[in-house]
Amino acid sequence: MPPGNSLPDATDTVGQDAPFRDSRSKVAIWGHPLHAMTVAFPVALTFCAFGADALYWWSGAARWAWAGFWASGTAFLFGLGAGITGTIELLIVPGIRIRAMAWTHFIIAMTLLSLLGLNWGWRLTGHVAAVLPWGLLMTGVSVLLVVATGWHGGKLVFDYGLGLSKGNENPRG
Repeated sequence: MPPGNSLPDATDTVGQDAPFRDSRSKVAIWGHPLHAMTVAFPVALTFCAFGADALYWWSGAARWAWAGFWASGTAFLFGLGAGITGTIELLIVPGIRIRAMAWTHFIIAMTLLSLLGLNWGWRLTGHVAAVLPWGLLMTGVSVLLVVATGWHGGKLVFDYGLGLSKGNENPRG
């Protein structure tokens, strides 16, 4: 460790082994990884659902419960697309599959997707009555899960160069 630096060297030792060096995205359109392209929608919609629930709690206006219903449903549906593409990448790319952090990202993301589905299903019983307290609680926990899985996904991309169109040829560190 260099003097004055409190962090250990971030050398990717797994990526140095020949079978695991290839971490390029295999699920892509014209070189653009689909998981990276689709993940932004469920992330943004999860925050929108939380915001709508909080505004419903604050104002009591049914329009916010309606907005939360649609935001949670579309977050779940777009999350299915992002989850499918991410799962395929995890299973077919050896350089991704070998890393424990990729599996941690997968587990947190699947937990999030399950909670998004439960939240939307809960709201199908009545979008206004479903918000307080359980809908707000589920969207709040979903936001925390988005932050956790997003941090792990960012580490995989920016520190290890996984799931990119060029793979881990120039990972940071």
